[in-house]
Amino acid sequence: MSTTDPRITVGVDGSAGSTAALAWAARIASLRHLELRIVHGLQVAGLYYGGGMTGIGAATLFEAVRADGERAVADARKLAAAIDEDLVITTELPNDPPVPMLIDESRHARMLVVGRTGAGGFAGMLVGGTAATVAGHAHSPVAVVRGRQDTTMIPDAGPVVVGIDGSPNSEPAIEVAFEEASLRGVPLVAVHAWDDVTYEDTRGTVRIFTQPEALEEGEERLLTERLAGWQEKYPDVEIRPLLECDRPRHALLEASETAQLVVVGSHGRGGFTGMLLGSTSQALIQHAQCPVLVVRPERRK
Repeated sequence: MSTTDPRITVGVDGSAGSTAALAWAARIASLRHLELRIVHGLQVAGLYYGGGMTGIGAATLFEAVRADGERAVADARKLAAAIDEDLVITTELPNDPPVPMLIDESRHARMLVVGRTGAGGFAGMLVGGTAATVAGHAHSPVAVVRGRQDTTMIPDAGPVVVGIDGSPNSEPAIEVAFEEASLRGVPLVAVHAWDDVTYEDTRGTVRIFTQPEALEEGEERLLTERLAGWQEKYPDVEIRPLLECDRPRHALLEASETAQLVVVGSHGRGGFTGMLLGSTSQALIQHAQCPVLVVRPERRK
């Protein structure tokens, strides 16, 4: 994930989910000797327009909202410094809605990190597809920090898992996954699930069911081709190919149960033109048992 901006950016709001994301981001920044940027969007526009408040009442509410934001950022800074006292930490508290603020911040980040849920400035981060919107529009890879059994118990052991679907869209995710596995000193599980062959006609999308035995040899060859060359670039990474006759989301969700990170492209070979985030990526950021790193091919630096 090379970039001219050596920065990990994390969105915080004081919730348990964002605190877990902050701690995860701080450890990543510390390990890689990168700046940690802590941001919080106040989303104050509604206090003045359409919110039914003007004058002193709106100003008082704004001050309360800002005070909450300042506390969230201060607490996050304190936690990050406790993880690494030498960590370079910067903060930002703009009067902007969280989603466009995060997307803008991603222009200057090596990785953008958000929690699995939100409160305050990031209320409903996963409700209504907000996290999917951030992951689908960001200019850098986006990590949605999830824990085991939908908790804040974030795993720090296990392999890195990457989803490989055979499309060019998965190539940047493969590169990022190898780098992550190398930096962490863990094996890379390369998951390829092929029971998702579809075609579209005037009546809609139809799934084609085939005999897995007839496809397995070709799918194994496809996986080998996609991994070719990466072993030479990352000789320290142990590759564990995993072929599954299953839908990709099922195979990757199962793999996430023992992984410390899952890396996927924003959409794969089954995605529709113009679709910002595929169904597999969306399923993972809402149900995986570990952090999920979404990589957009056209936006990756």
